[in-house]
Amino acid sequence: MAGKLALLLREYVFPLSILLTIAGIIVLFLGIAGTWFQDLLKDIFGFSGDVLQWSPYLLVLGFIVFIAGVWYLYTYVKNRKYVLGELETNKRSEFLKSHIKLKALVKRMPSKYKTMLQEKEKELNVK
Repeated sequence: MAGKLALLLREYVFPLSILLTIAGIIVLFLGIAGTWFQDLLKDIFGFSGDVLQWSPYLLVLGFIVFIAGVWYLYTYVKNRKYVLGELETNKRSEFLKSHIKLKALVKRMPSKYKTMLQEKEKELNVK
């Protein structure tokens, strides 16, 4: 089960990281609003005091989720840019210099990048 979940997360890392970032922003906003604007939330939206007591925890949770989403988004975009840039080369010697790092990065990326790497290896006769 864990392998299937890891495969699912690997295949859809970009949209999931965007969703995680958006969820973090929403929870962070609720935490900020509940922490500093309690009277406003009670009067306008009708939140009870019990819900507002959890505002500091929502603030911390929202910050953590937001940072995690931004981190996963950043690492995916950075790795994607590197892999695509290295796969554009037509020189075998340049490709061999970064081949080990490419293989390591492609293991943690969606499967389409693995197939792209395999095609490039065939094209340049790399084993």
